[in-house]
Amino acid sequence: MNATHISDGAAASAPASLTECLLAITDPRVDRTRLHNFGDIVSLDGKALRRAAGKTGVPFIVNAWSSANGLALGQVKVDDKSNEITAVPGLLDALLLKGCIVTLDAMGCQRATAAKIVDAGADYVISLKGNQGTLHDEVKAFLEDEASRNPQGLDRFETVEKGHGRIETRVCRQSGRLGWFEDLGKWKGLKSVFMVDSVREIKGVATAERRFFISSLPVDARKALETCRAHWNVENQLHWRLDVQFNEDQCRARTKNAAENLAILRRIAMNMLNNEKTKKRGIKGKQRNASWDCNYLMKLLRSDAGPACHLKKN
Repeated sequence: MNATHISDGAAASAPASLTECLLAITDPRVDRTRLHNFGDIVSLDGKALRRAAGKTGVPFIVNAWSSANGLALGQVKVDDKSNEITAVPGLLDALLLKGCIVTLDAMGCQRATAAKIVDAGADYVISLKGNQGTLHDEVKAFLEDEASRNPQGLDRFETVEKGHGRIETRVCRQSGRLGWFEDLGKWKGLKSVFMVDSVREIKGVATAERRFFISSLPVDARKALETCRAHWNVENQLHWRLDVQFNEDQCRARTKNAAENLAILRRIAMNMLNNEKTKKRGIKGKQRNASWDCNYLMKLLRSDAGPACHLKKN
């Protein structure tokens, strides 16, 4: 689909109205029992609409993904000439996060963001990178020193996965000792830091990576590793599907609000398809069924009643 297929009225429509539809449709599909039983992991991450680039650049959307429910909870567009940092707070404000764990990449590593998550009754796990002043370097220096001089002082958990011709080993080491951190009082709720070593071996060739995180979770290396791994669900289960199964990156619509509005509609459609469990088919298969079976189409469109756990009410 390209811009010529979008009417001026549809392109000019306020994205906020469609976003409300996304929240309203998602609302009854979110399973509160799964939230309380497992502690849902809500991952926030950005995605570019690459072919929708206009005079102001490539539109960038920040998405919220529920791992327990397999649903896109919401999205917000990054303002032109801005970045993901400014968009995250608005998305957090739209969601009811009590009891959840919010995961963010390094772009979301802001004190105000951490405080907003804790104030909402949630926990956070935030990735660190070297472009964040001294925070990354301080955490790195402490954990690496502990790992070499006092490994028993770190909680440790390891996993080994084999499949698709590769072997992946991950080791998480976590500490709740934060007395060395001068800015501890500035990070609301901060309780632990951890690092994850990942080694991937394919055909005898091994590649290694080490990443660092801060978290409001108490020390539990297994939980920490599971949480940071779950963050990638927003890439694998949302962004990948949007590109491969909805061809989002190929959409050239850029008139007025067309790119953002179509992005919202894709997420609404994907939530409906993900939520429909009677057919053991993928997204594409369900789309085909809906195109030739009106009864199945109506089943997808029908919203089952149920409680909401992630969405704030005005």
